[in-house]
Amino acid sequence: MTTHRFNIIVLFLLVFANIVAYAQIPLQVKVEGGWVKGVHENDLTIFRGVPFAAPPVGQLRWKAPQPVVGWKGVKSAEHFAPAPMQTGNPAGGKSEDCLYLNVWTPVKSKSESLPVMLWIYGGGFSSGSTADYWYEGSELAKKGVVFVSIAYRVGPLGFLAHPSLNAENSNHVSGNYGLLDQVAALKWIQKNIAKFGGDPRKVTIFGESAGGLSVSMLCASPLAKGLFRGAISQSGASFGPIGTEFYPGENMKLLSFATEEGVKYAQNAGAASIEELRKMPADKLPMGWGAGSSWPVIDGYVIPDVQYKLYDQGKYNDVPVLIGYNSDEGLSFSPGKTPQECIDAVKKRYGKFADDLLKAYPVGENSVLRSARNLSRDAAFGWHNWSWAKLQSQTGKSKVYYYFFDQHPDYPETSPEYGHGSPHAQDVSYVFQHLNASDPNTSKSDLVISEAMGNYWINFVKSGNPNGGTLPQWTPFNRNSPMVMYFEDTPHLGAVPDEAPLEVLDRYFKWKIGSSETK
Repeated sequence: MTTHRFNIIVLFLLVFANIVAYAQIPLQVKVEGGWVKGVHENDLTIFRGVPFAAPPVGQLRWKAPQPVVGWKGVKSAEHFAPAPMQTGNPAGGKSEDCLYLNVWTPVKSKSESLPVMLWIYGGGFSSGSTADYWYEGSELAKKGVVFVSIAYRVGPLGFLAHPSLNAENSNHVSGNYGLLDQVAALKWIQKNIAKFGGDPRKVTIFGESAGGLSVSMLCASPLAKGLFRGAISQSGASFGPIGTEFYPGENMKLLSFATEEGVKYAQNAGAASIEELRKMPADKLPMGWGAGSSWPVIDGYVIPDVQYKLYDQGKYNDVPVLIGYNSDEGLSFSPGKTPQECIDAVKKRYGKFADDLLKAYPVGENSVLRSARNLSRDAAFGWHNWSWAKLQSQTGKSKVYYYFFDQHPDYPETSPEYGHGSPHAQDVSYVFQHLNASDPNTSKSDLVISEAMGNYWINFVKSGNPNGGTLPQWTPFNRNSPMVMYFEDTPHLGAVPDEAPLEVLDRYFKWKIGSSETK
């Protein structure tokens, strides 16, 4: 064979292979609104900045998300869209035009139909961005799922309630636009994800912090019924009471109270009406933790009632759940600099329950003990996850998988971190497989825990059960066997952490829920 003929054959084979590859992994996909073009990266096809709703600007500010506005030609989906308006400078920038999602797909053939893993970012309902490095979904997608991350409105643009907004709404409610964005994204996935090789019947929602709280709320919202078949909540559950004074773990308020705060917000912004407020540029609106502006509310529509009551009555979306929290979430809250400050804070919040809680979570005589932080941890996270696990295992049919993340170095006594456990959000990099093996601060057990968590999570997305392969068996939580998976050096089962103190805290929360009115 001559060199010339050989080169022609090689060239033909290369071109043919290229054609086959592109036929199997289309870069251009037609979705609601028009065509989008993604990119090939790391053996995946990735689409960033795909619109799932109309831009919520102008007269659509403080309205439920509307259908996508169509476009002509092919829309580039190579880069992340801006994050929602918020304080600070989020990854990817920010804009009021923010309702976009991203898709990582590993499919090699149009005939594939993989489970879908939908990520909801945290940020206290006041910040967040899908472009954050820690939320990059490539490693999870490579394990055999279509990974999706969605944006939703935060802060006052996502949760402002106001009497005038109630009046213009057919359901006579306002606020909760950020949650409605999440529902709209789930509906978009039902209609479009098959184009990316995903199975709309096999969607699992998951998130951390405010994203985990969102997962919890979607599990209790009738608007989300049938839009997902599984849920993963990391350090987020919303089973606390309503109130007018707010603490970590007690953040929920009634729509009536939220609208009063919304009126104050408009006044503080210098607007005499919602019309004036809508005309203000988004970057001129107060974006901090202003009154009534940055948290979901119980409106009887998106969130029907206190979630504890809904689960106690069996009124929720009964799907398998994987839930848990970190060992030292209390580091996010200051219990007080001195033992006396801690005692005073506990008495102010817990009233007649304070003495029993101070015995269950001792503060210390001369220094503030770790147990004082654990009260904050359990009030904000532990009790809510424990209640979720107990109530669903009693009133539901679907299984509950409960975990406790306690992977951290043993800090020396000379370290300012001596005695610290795993802080809020540390688990995210483990689940997303973002640990750097070459980093001297990454231990072998870190890598073991990260790989195990990633595989448990993916198994759960694929089947509703985290078990599989050589992973240690994870027993579902139930009343007779309240087992918890500990992610600590190696994955292993154990008892509910600090269960006796939780029982004391449970008496406070049940009293507070029972004494609150939601109608």
